[in-house]
Amino acid sequence: MAIWNPIKSVNVPLTEEQLKGLLKRYDKNGDGRLSRKELREAFRSLGLNFSWWRAWRALRHADENGDGYISEEEMKELVKYATKKWGFTV
Repeated sequence: MAIWNPIKSVNVPLTEEQLKGLLKRYDKNGDGRLSRKELREAFRSLGLNFSWWRAWRALRHADENGDGYISEEEMKELVKYATKKWGFTV
């Protein structure tokens, strides 16, 4: 038996702050930084295909100090990159 759902799916673009908040949820160890693994999990949960590759690309783009993590200071660049490249919507 099918259930009728009057609510239609609507795609609404995420703001930079909303995307930043979503990404921060994946800081599993609470160190204030996102590792490549944490980025991969975040991108996968957001429905992106090839999340491992996207995490690698995002890290290469936004990791300004080259330490292998996205810090709070680097988060803005990550969000700008991800928004521009992949145009997140909910």
